[in-house]
Amino acid sequence: MSTIRKKLSILKSFFSWLVSEEYIKRDPTTKLKAPKDEFRLPKSLSIEELEMLREACETVRQRAFLEVLYATGCRLSEVHGLNKSDINQQNMSTLVIGKGDKQREVYFSIRAMYHLNKYLKQREDDCKALMITERKPYRRLSKRGIQREIGMIAQKAGLKDKVSPHVLRHTFATLTLNNGADLVAIQELLGHSSPDTTLRYAKITHERKREQHKKYLIQ
Repeated sequence: MSTIRKKLSILKSFFSWLVSEEYIKRDPTTKLKAPKDEFRLPKSLSIEELEMLREACETVRQRAFLEVLYATGCRLSEVHGLNKSDINQQNMSTLVIGKGDKQREVYFSIRAMYHLNKYLKQREDDCKALMITERKPYRRLSKRGIQREIGMIAQKAGLKDKVSPHVLRHTFATLTLNNGADLVAIQELLGHSSPDTTLRYAKITHERKREQHKKYLIQ
């Protein structure tokens, strides 16, 4: 739908120009209406499915990749560009470059830091990249390579068609919001320029809705 809307906008601009320059007398796109936005909630995993992924990891490397992607809520491109020296061990955080070359700080969980450090300690290479290939010559793992690793974990967990780095990002947002996180904080952590984008994740469970109703309703 978004592609159709863009193409229609271009056509409308073109025909409007043709009319204004008197190449044609009537704009044939005047009555054409752009299709409405398709509202699709982002996919996210349940807590149980997340634990299934953790149990399915066969190597220290796989577990580190999974925990980093989930705990930070980063885009694939953001994690792909990280170097070992970017990790602030003391603050359990790192700076990433997101869309529009905007820099933001993201955070690791204690669990993510544990598995990441375990992975880094077993490495015997001089590559600066945080995520590297499994075999020599060691080099920065490609985005496709990271996707492949997550896909292998998902397949072993029986969740092959449900998991990708982007799904882990959605899972971070959804589970964190359901656990009571502030929407504005999640917007900042995800690097969204508009709160409307973050609001897509604000679907909560029936239990959470009931809890919020009891907690905040003025009797």
